[in-house]
Amino acid sequence: MITGYQAVGTRGRQLEDGAHTVKINGRYVPVRAEIVRDREFSVHGDRSDLLDWLKALDPAPKIVFVVHGEPQVAASFATDIEQELGYPAVVPHHGEVVSLDVP
Repeated sequence: MITGYQAVGTRGRQLEDGAHTVKINGRYVPVRAEIVRDREFSVHGDRSDLLDWLKALDPAPKIVFVVHGEPQVAASFATDIEQELGYPAVVPHHGEVVSLDVP
C-alpha cells in the first residue's frame, strides 16, 4: 500500500505508475506485489493545513518559498498563498540561488 506523495523518479512513484521491475542496489527486481494507492491518507499537511500554519505565523513572512510538490502544484499553491494571505510566494527553480537578508 502506497500512502503520501511519491516524487517523480523514486521507486515509490515507479511502483505507483505500474512498473514491472524496480532497480534496487544496482539490480532490477521484479515487482510481484499488488500495488494499492491510498489517496485518503497523507504524511504531510494538506493545502488548508499549510495555509492555516502560514496564517498563524507571527510575524508574517516577508516571502514564502514553495519548494515541495510537482511544479504545477507548487505554482498553484504559491498563487493561493498570495491571493488568500497576501504574502508574496515564489517557486524557485532547481539550482536557483536566493540571498536572504537576515538581520
